[in-house]
Amino acid sequence: MNTVLQIVREAGGFQPGKSISIENEPWMRFAIEVLPEAGPTGHPVVSVAHYGEQSSDLMRDPEMLFEVCENNGVTELRPFYFRNDYVGVEQWSRYRDESGDLVCLPQRTREMEAFAKIWDQNLSSQGFLEAFRRKSADGVGRRETI
Repeated sequence: MNTVLQIVREAGGFQPGKSISIENEPWMRFAIEVLPEAGPTGHPVVSVAHYGEQSSDLMRDPEMLFEVCENNGVTELRPFYFRNDYVGVEQWSRYRDESGDLVCLPQRTREMEAFAKIWDQNLSSQGFLEAFRRKSADGVGRRETI
């Protein structure tokens, strides 16, 4: 998710509570949110989603949650959750069970990583980084909450 990493860097980094919303017609609104809670392995979490509407309800198409991991000075986004409201899919690849034990599903993690790679290519080709840069230069299109 290099496009997401670049947008977050240019918006000032991964501060908990940060929210970035990008309008880029004709595509659905794109949102990046740094969540206040930690992920299943204790790292910070970022939500990445496209939002549409159906019957006045916001619909995720899709939303993925990633743990933000630093490895030798390199920031990586490691997926652990996928949701698409339009098709009724919700999946976890890493989570804590009732006893607090970490459950890992390696095949599902690989599937999420493959999807995230394609999604990142789409975000890049659809110009979301450029839309963020244009609108943040105008003071529009970037919303941050703390």
